[in-house]
Amino acid sequence: MKFRPCIDLHSGQVKQIVGSTLTDCAGKQNNAGAKKQEVATNFATDRPAADYADMYKRDKLTGGHVIMLGPGNTEAATAALKAYPQGLQVGGGVNLGNAMSWLQAGASHVIVTSFVFHNGKIDMDRLSSLVKLVGKEHLVLDLSCRRKDATGPYYVVTDRWQNFTDLAVNQETLQLLGGYCDEFLVHGVENEGKRCGILEDLVELLGEYSPIPVTYAGGVKGMDDLERVKSIGKGKVDLTIGSALDCFGGDIAYDEVVNWHKKENLSDYSDGS
Repeated sequence: MKFRPCIDLHSGQVKQIVGSTLTDCAGKQNNAGAKKQEVATNFATDRPAADYADMYKRDKLTGGHVIMLGPGNTEAATAALKAYPQGLQVGGGVNLGNAMSWLQAGASHVIVTSFVFHNGKIDMDRLSSLVKLVGKEHLVLDLSCRRKDATGPYYVVTDRWQNFTDLAVNQETLQLLGGYCDEFLVHGVENEGKRCGILEDLVELLGEYSPIPVTYAGGVKGMDDLERVKSIGKGKVDLTIGSALDCFGGDIAYDEVVNWHKKENLSDYSDGS
C-alpha cells in the first residue's frame, strides 16, 4: 500500500475544498437535488504548486495527482509537472483535444471522468478513442462516487461531482473498466474534505473487486486511517490525504505519513533515502 500525494488547484491556487460544494454557478440545482452553494474551502495558499511537486519528488512519492478544479489552473498544473516529470498524474477537463499535450508536459497519466460520460451514461466510444490516443498505460479513470440514499450503492458522479451517472461502482463495473485503464482514482465524495473518517464500505469494495491499482481519497482524519485502509483494502488500495495534512492546514504531520509510506515500501528506498 502506498500514500499518494495530491495537488488540488482552484482558480490557479493550491487549495483544499469540501468536494461536495464544488459548483459551476450559483442558484441552480444539480441532478443530486442539491442547491448549488458557495465553495467551502478548508485551505488556500500562495505557495506555488511546483513547490509541492518538488517536495513529493524529494520524498520519492510517485503516482500523486494534480487535479484542476475548474478554469484558470493550466499554468500552475504545467509548472507542477515540469518540477516532477513522470511523477504526477493530471486531471480536470482532460479530453481528446488536450490529453496528449498533458503527457508531453510531463504527466505520467491523464485522469478522466466527465469526458467519457454523456447524459449520465458512459460513452464507450469516447473511452475507446481515448485509450487509442494515449494508451491504456497512461490512462486513469476517476470513478469518484456518492450514494443516492444512505444505504444504496455508490454511483459515479461527474462535472465537479455535481451530477449523478447511472454507473454504479461494483464488481461488474470495476472488472469492465479495468480493461481500459491503468488505474482507478476514487474520491468518496460524501466525506471528501471533511476529515470525518473514511468510507469503509467503499474501501472494502475497492480492495475486494478492483483488478488494477486503485487509489481512494476522502475523509482521512488521523494516522489510524492508513492502517485501516491497509487492513480493509487488503493492502491493494492506495490512499490520498489532503485537508488532514499539516502542509494543507491539517493536524497530521506530512513527514509522519511519508515515514509510514517508506516503511511500507522499503524496496523503493533501497538506497537508504
